[in-house]
Amino acid sequence: MTSVFEPSHSTSGRPPVGPSMADSLPNINFGFDELRDRMAKFTAKFDAFIEQGRKRVLEERNQFRMNVAELQEDQRMKKKDIEILQLKTSTYQQTMTKEAAETREMQAAIAALTAQRDKQAATRDALRVQMETTQREIDARVAAQRAHQAQLEAQARFNVPELDFWVTNLCLRIEGAGAEDRLKFVYTHVDEKNWEREAWFELCTGSRDYDVKHCRPKLEREKVERVVDRVNETRELAALLKGMRELFVEAMKV
Repeated sequence: MTSVFEPSHSTSGRPPVGPSMADSLPNINFGFDELRDRMAKFTAKFDAFIEQGRKRVLEERNQFRMNVAELQEDQRMKKKDIEILQLKTSTYQQTMTKEAAETREMQAAIAALTAQRDKQAATRDALRVQMETTQREIDARVAAQRAHQAQLEAQARFNVPELDFWVTNLCLRIEGAGAEDRLKFVYTHVDEKNWEREAWFELCTGSRDYDVKHCRPKLEREKVERVVDRVNETRELAALLKGMRELFVEAMKV
């Protein structure tokens, strides 16, 4: 942030008298180089985190597809086995119908076929239960993959080329807030009487829409919600950073 000092009265046409007031002002070092260095390190770590997450998602997705293909093949084979068993059952029933006249001789065969049919029915039921269990596992894995992808997309919203620009020009730094779905934005140079005084807010990224959870100093909730609603409509993070800074500057003047 650059402070501009203007003389209260015009001195055009007059020779300077004594040293200038600007020469007596202290040399203020805001630590921009250190801030840029920290933001560069943060950006590198953040990019590495995103790249690692993408690789992990790709590996898990490939493994998931392989597992689904194996389950589908196993399901197809089991379905074929059931069709074969059903065909055998039908053949046995036809045989029993044709040989109904040979009652005594076929009673043993009928009992054996009945037992085999019951066994096949039990096997079929067991296969059906197994298929349902497998389907539930597949659904659970798909839901987990979608939740993980949504989390990565939420974090990726902050990986924009202009973030470093706004951080530098708004005297801002970004910190963790103690939770995976929250970020803390800390401002300085918002109080004209004390440039080192800090103001901050925590941003929740756990859902599609942004949400400001906490802030210091305390701001009017209605004003904060207006800024957040405007950002959720435009999806521009810069509008949030500038809007919150303006609210802090206004609060510091009170």
